[in-house]
Amino acid sequence: MQTRTRAALKDDAETIAAIYNEGIAERSSTFETDPRSAAEVLAWLGSDRQPVLVAAAAGSPAGWARVALYSPRPCYAGVGEASVYVASAHRGRGIGRELAVELVAAAERAGYHKLVGKLFTDNEASRRLVARLGFREVGTHLRHSRLDGHWRDVVLVELLLGDAAAA
Repeated sequence: MQTRTRAALKDDAETIAAIYNEGIAERSSTFETDPRSAAEVLAWLGSDRQPVLVAAAAGSPAGWARVALYSPRPCYAGVGEASVYVASAHRGRGIGRELAVELVAAAERAGYHKLVGKLFTDNEASRRLVARLGFREVGTHLRHSRLDGHWRDVVLVELLLGDAAAA
């Protein structure tokens, strides 16, 4: 299936929320437990500083990616937190990789010097993806939070960009 990665549009909000809600329900990639609405997704859109991308397959988003602020503190203005979600029906087709590659490029254009992420330690697919893109595993937060009453560990990953990568 041919995909095309592009900036997310307001019309994509409902599908982005549905893909995220699928990830929330699966309990394999986020501590979030409450479904997201299209209105919440709309609040993410329109910022050059916090890009949101979709990979469109047959005209409809099959996955999305975004850079969120790591911290509101000015000293961390160049650090973004990356997220990539692919609809279950489209997984295993390279869409996550395509989104992640384009998200890294968008983050560099937006002036970030580092992307970070937190992955569940047992989320092997995501760990393989970020490793292939050059992310480095920094360490593990043990019992980072509870999900459905069970402690979950997360591995921290980072990717240096631009002049930080060249230094």
